[in-house]
Amino acid sequence: MAKAQLRSTPAYRCAECGWSATKWVGRCAECQAWGSVEASATPVGSTRPGPVGTAAVPIREVDATTALLRPTGVAELDRVLGGGLVAGGVVLLAGEPGVGKSTLLLQAAFRWALGEGRSLYVSGEESAAQVRLRAERTGALANALYLAAETDLAAVLGHVEAVQPSLLVLDSVQAVASGEVDGSAGGVAQVREVAAALSRVAKHRGVAVVLVGHVTKDGSIAGPRTLEHLVDVVLHFEGDRHSRLRLVRSVKNRFGPADEVGCFDLSDAGIVSLADPTGLFVSRHAEPVPGSCLTVTVEGRRPLLAEVQALVTPSATPAPRRATSGLDPARVAMVLAVLERRGGVRLSSCEVYSASVGGMRLTEPATDLAVALAVASSQLDLPMPAGMAAVGEVGLAGEVRSVPGVQRRIAEAARLGARCVLVPPGAADAPASSTPLVRVKEVGDIRSALRLLTLR
Repeated sequence: MAKAQLRSTPAYRCAECGWSATKWVGRCAECQAWGSVEASATPVGSTRPGPVGTAAVPIREVDATTALLRPTGVAELDRVLGGGLVAGGVVLLAGEPGVGKSTLLLQAAFRWALGEGRSLYVSGEESAAQVRLRAERTGALANALYLAAETDLAAVLGHVEAVQPSLLVLDSVQAVASGEVDGSAGGVAQVREVAAALSRVAKHRGVAVVLVGHVTKDGSIAGPRTLEHLVDVVLHFEGDRHSRLRLVRSVKNRFGPADEVGCFDLSDAGIVSLADPTGLFVSRHAEPVPGSCLTVTVEGRRPLLAEVQALVTPSATPAPRRATSGLDPARVAMVLAVLERRGGVRLSSCEVYSASVGGMRLTEPATDLAVALAVASSQLDLPMPAGMAAVGEVGLAGEVRSVPGVQRRIAEAARLGARCVLVPPGAADAPASSTPLVRVKEVGDIRSALRLLTLR
């Protein structure tokens, strides 16, 4: 009697993340979405054992050669992916409109067609002629690169049957719809069905699939949360419209590191991998100027030399302005308060403008010391010593705290010509810091760092 009652109990499932419950609730307990829990057509406890598709085998007998990474030919993309694409793997690349997603994937499909086999590029947002013009402009024309413009899922699957590609690029998953599912293209049900169908094709045929996804206003991937669970790799394509720099950041990766970052240069001729993008983040001065300080930030596993600039000017208003660009406004405000209270630098009656060079976003605490020194340098009208970089987090008591990866930051600064690096206490004791190319100075608090600026 209890079993029969269990089978007749309706199940409720979240349309965003797939979380299930035995009774309806207004808010999903997993993804915290409101109004996304709906009645499921499948009763709870009604599933019975059935035939298996492939028999289970001992793990030592599983053939792992089918899951080997195959390079795309785009160096920085391969770096983020962990070495390349996996046959049967599904990759989701999300980014804002106009950031360069289509250009990057068209280049990857072209490189793949030159070395790995046939690639199929399906565009749901542009016509085939528009994609062809972009391919001509970027030099991405190959006989093994096939192109189609479709918005129907059945037609996309038909192209896969006809072309038999080893790489499928769909641009984008929100532009394709299935006739067997209710709702318009881009809806929750449609996006889930399209992604699930292409994932099944990828696993069954051993095709590497790359899906382009849209993002919402807050920067998250548009569509249901289950979209991120269905795919194997989730990449975010970031970049400022006013800058040529583009970053591809790995958020989820079942085949490699999930904290890697790739750098690209976007121009009229296409997109180019940047193995050493430091030159974009550092300005060139004939002589040291006040209000500028070098630092080393870590993006994923990659240390990058960057520059922080600041301008301090007297204010004629009772509420001086504080403006930032490329920096975390909350951290900058905290550093300014510590600099005035603990460092004795008067800023209450001054406007402070701070920015990073080259469109680089510096949000980690390791750049606090560089921000403080750049602001103090501008206020005191004293330039930083030539070739000096600063790494460290500034606490509310004025102390300089240690940050992860100090040795990699020091090595990167030395490689790019820095003569002296200011670091938190204890970092100079490590063997990796003993290099004749750079001097490492420990600073315990903000006053010690300012003393190096004022005492020449």
